[in-house]
Amino acid sequence: MQDNFSSALTHVLKFEGGYSDHPSDPGGATKFGITHAVLTRHRGHQVGKAEVKALTKEEAAAIYRADYWEAACCDDLPSGLDLAVFDCAVNQGAGRAKRFLQQAARVTVDGRIGPVTLAAVRAAPSDALLIEFMARRMRSYGLLRRLFRTFGLGWSRRLMAVHAEALALLRAPAPHTI
Repeated sequence: MQDNFSSALTHVLKFEGGYSDHPSDPGGATKFGITHAVLTRHRGHQVGKAEVKALTKEEAAAIYRADYWEAACCDDLPSGLDLAVFDCAVNQGAGRAKRFLQQAARVTVDGRIGPVTLAAVRAAPSDALLIEFMARRMRSYGLLRRLFRTFGLGWSRRLMAVHAEALALLRAPAPHTI
């Protein structure tokens, strides 16, 4: 597959804006969607809120590529589905994104994207696979009852936007190579 990381990151950053430290967000201090805990793990030492606030887009992109894009095997997925899985990895965790994909593709759910999962993804009708994947994401959000009251409308908007963009990418004609 082609590397769509840059365009997927641009889409994700529309929803993962600047610095925030919402009292209801279990992620705490966050910038560009990178939480305090993720930045601490990435840097290998405890960081403070000021370091989160000073995070650059370049460092955030490096974290996103390694911890979410590559962790969710997005380079191996069809264009469009890669965006949906990446966005899920960012917002709901890479492990959950891989499990949702396996559930949608109707393969054994082991959290590892390998040849069996990839073959099932390629064989499945892409529109139906995307809908099933997105439905599993929506259900997961709905199970977060207390957080859904605060963040649910934003999550729902995000899902609709990701679905629309992913569907457009899935349906786009394949680029011609010489």
